[in-house]
Amino acid sequence: MGKLFGTDGVRGIVNETLTPELAMKVAQAACTWLGGGKVLIARDVRYGGDMIVNAVSAGLLSCGCEVYYGGLAPTPALQYAVPRLGYDMGIMITASHNPPPYNGIKVIGANGVELPRESEREIEEIIFSERFKRASFNQVKGWKEEKRIISTYVKGVVDEVDVEVIRKKGYKVVVDAANSVGALTTPQVLKALGVKVLCVNCNLDPSFPGREPEPTPSSLKETAEIVKAVGADLLVAHDADADRAIIGDELGRVHWGDRSGSLLTYHLSKKYPQLPKRTFTGVSSSHFVVDGYLRPRGIEVRWTPVGSVVISHTLIREGGLSGFEENGGFMNPVHHPVRDGAMTASLFLEMMALENKKASKLFDELPKAYAKKGKVPRPPQVDYERLYQQLASMYPNCEKWTIDGLKVVCQDFWFLVRPSGTEPVMRIMVESKDPDELERIYKEVEEVVKRALRSA
Repeated sequence: MGKLFGTDGVRGIVNETLTPELAMKVAQAACTWLGGGKVLIARDVRYGGDMIVNAVSAGLLSCGCEVYYGGLAPTPALQYAVPRLGYDMGIMITASHNPPPYNGIKVIGANGVELPRESEREIEEIIFSERFKRASFNQVKGWKEEKRIISTYVKGVVDEVDVEVIRKKGYKVVVDAANSVGALTTPQVLKALGVKVLCVNCNLDPSFPGREPEPTPSSLKETAEIVKAVGADLLVAHDADADRAIIGDELGRVHWGDRSGSLLTYHLSKKYPQLPKRTFTGVSSSHFVVDGYLRPRGIEVRWTPVGSVVISHTLIREGGLSGFEENGGFMNPVHHPVRDGAMTASLFLEMMALENKKASKLFDELPKAYAKKGKVPRPPQVDYERLYQQLASMYPNCEKWTIDGLKVVCQDFWFLVRPSGTEPVMRIMVESKDPDELERIYKEVEEVVKRALRSA
């Protein structure tokens, strides 16, 4: 991670660590790096969105870029639109799953994918050296509106799945849009597929009154009860910019994204037989579920550092069926090699229809494992190497992975400890084949992490 760019973009608390001055500098540097061109901007519903949009617009214009504003839209909608509507760059104003006080900036390349790490570092260098290439007075342009983002995106998603096979099933789906921009697209997409949609938390509200922006089994308990109460076939829940989709089945069980990602990867192997039989996923995904389900089906699993930016660019570079994350991000490279919540939902319905199985039956085909995930507040300075050595020494007979943080893989359990790239916290993920062992291991690991952070 860079000095400003984290796991996915530049993020901070509005008017504290993410100020209009910083937003303008990021935009000036991005335009300087680009060398001028057409830039498409959109935002989610978060606090400070208009302020940051105006600061970003000013920064872009001051360095000679043409600015087009698309208004409220999901991140994958902006990403899909950038190459198809002829833009040289996109900038999305969002903090994705972060708590309400946060906002952020994602810089999208001409191919509709977040810039690779080396490009982020180049932009940071321009910011810190203030090597902005300012336009002369007669080169500064005005900004225009772009009204085609949503319609272009909705059509693109619908065109990629078998509409008739889904329509014939008459599915009912609960969509939880987290009070943000997923409400503008996913219901449209599903209705075009002949689905009956019940939309929950679909009023736009930057305070996120329905639930926290991050969709997890815990935050979706109430929505899952609605699924059972109305007899729905599926739950689709987004984060604030709708690039994630956490899936719940008709029994009210909410499943992590490595579960749905594994199922969808196998589905894509049959849908697109011409693609290489491999997938890419972050080390935070389950060894037991991903390996246990996909490898017997002839699909190679490649492990990467956590973060959709890394997974997207690896998928583009090496080719494969999919990329996915345990947080609900799933990438269909035939559609667009980025996380896409509405695409994920549509593919899942297509899979259900073609397999003629309920969501619960599909999830029950996966290897059984129990997961627990949490986070601990992290001070600015941490001796990560010492922390990881302490944890590794507790389990001498297990594999140690240092792709991203420390992952310890034992025969019947694994855990991952790593600093978040989007919040000042340490993330802890534990999975076990035994629920009692899960609690014991989680407690052991959490105690070591808390003790190390207290003494930092």
